[in-house]
Amino acid sequence: MDRNILVRHLTQAEDHVAKGKRHLQQQREIVAKLNGEGGGSTRAQRLLNLFEEMQALHVADRERLKKALAEAANP
Repeated sequence: MDRNILVRHLTQAEDHVAKGKRHLQQQREIVAKLNGEGGGSTRAQRLLNLFEEMQALHVADRERLKKALAEAANP
């Protein structure tokens, strides 16, 4: 893959990871608040679990792109 494309995709992946961290923190706060209030947090917890799975995919994609970029630099 072209180096410029890899760089662009890596930039996007890093943005996704950063946004994912913020979403995870917000969702953890929501779950904690609901648990503290004795309210039902099942749906919020499911959403948190989904966010965690998505974040793992974003991190894996970022690492794959870093590796591809390193390999492109040293063919």
